[in-house]
Amino acid sequence: MIRAIALDDEPPALRVLTHFCQQVDFIDLQKTFTRTDEALRYIEQFPVDLLFLDINMPSMSGIDFYKAIGSASEDRSSPTLPANRMVIFTTAYAEYAVEGFTLNAVDYLLKPFTFERFLQATNKAADFYRWQQHSDKVHEAYIYVRADYTLHKIALADILFIEGLDDYLKIHFQSEKGAANRPIVARMTMKAMLERLPSDRFSRVHRSYIVPLQRIEAVRNKTILLEGREIPIGASYETDLLNRLGQ
Repeated sequence: MIRAIALDDEPPALRVLTHFCQQVDFIDLQKTFTRTDEALRYIEQFPVDLLFLDINMPSMSGIDFYKAIGSASEDRSSPTLPANRMVIFTTAYAEYAVEGFTLNAVDYLLKPFTFERFLQATNKAADFYRWQQHSDKVHEAYIYVRADYTLHKIALADILFIEGLDDYLKIHFQSEKGAANRPIVARMTMKAMLERLPSDRFSRVHRSYIVPLQRIEAVRNKTILLEGREIPIGASYETDLLNRLGQ
């Protein structure tokens, strides 16, 4: 399922997108926004695969908004935002099309667009998403993390959970018996780590915790039970987690 949001300063346009997304089974339109600042805050907290962006908006154009996300992904001092996040631009002005495609947009929808045209654009996104997921699988068995002047190769299957400590992360492993399985503490943000991990296997469940979904044994009273540990579930992450667990 492709996780999407839509940003447009015109509520009727958002209603059209919402209606169209409800008619396809591979797009999960999680939220719509009329303000760029609210959309950015959401993106910084939750994984998003596809953006529907209106170009002509009063405070910041959709193109500038997308460029800003790309710039943040290249700034190592900022929370990492993926430069390869898909975008479909929507606008009533055809002259913006060329600039939109220079940003490697999946497609460009000229308002008013039909459902057939919308479906054509989203099918392109689905094709790209499948290709991207296939490519990611080649590298998903391990990640590399720099800590204590060493580049550590970490098997994803060994990660028990990840704990955020201000500007540092503490990566806990399945067994902490022996030096090889002691936690690794790295200078890195939670958002940066989350973007390195396969989104179908790991979930941020609290501002300070990321867990592997397959290790969750039970969820009770806003708490995850995980191999003898109790991990709290943050209020803003609960709905996404339950959706991912099929609840």
